[in-house]
Amino acid sequence: MASILAGDIRKGVTFEYNGKGVYTVTEFQHVKPGKGAAFVRATLKNVVTGQVLSDITFNPTAKLETAQVETRKMEYLYFDGEFYVFMDPESYEQITLNHDQVEDALKYIKENDTVTIKFLHGSAFSVEPENFVELKIIECEPGVKGNTATNAMKNATVETGAVIQVPMFVEEGDVIRIDTRSGDYMSRVGK
Repeated sequence: MASILAGDIRKGVTFEYNGKGVYTVTEFQHVKPGKGAAFVRATLKNVVTGQVLSDITFNPTAKLETAQVETRKMEYLYFDGEFYVFMDPESYEQITLNHDQVEDALKYIKENDTVTIKFLHGSAFSVEPENFVELKIIECEPGVKGNTATNAMKNATVETGAVIQVPMFVEEGDVIRIDTRSGDYMSRVGK
């Protein structure tokens, strides 16, 4: 198994931590105090259970055993009432995942969208939508006349049910581009 030095960890790096399971780095900070040795402070998330460990510190020269995570592009087919069904577009292999496994991605995906699914030892543990998606607004507060030139924002519900903050000029029926990593409105792309 490959290893990585704690001083080289970055967001998204996945490794085995103290025999407690496989974790991915969600936040990290290299700390160089005025006195004493430098260290790395990180927030870790268990890739299987979702458990979050905050303020974990590492010596920058500590070796961490990296975990072999497989990623595959798959197409979201449908929800059968109990499970979400995804298909590998090359092999046509289908997998079913429960709500807990896809919950975070559901805000940004609709049927036939491509997603990235991460696997550990053959079991799926994470579904990630594309970084940018285009979704139609199905419900939106009306804009206030004369309030279009400011940075004022309002709530809009997109076709997946997610509520996004949008500028006042955006209207119901518009298609908008969303950054799924932050949930931020990027631009209006049409009707």
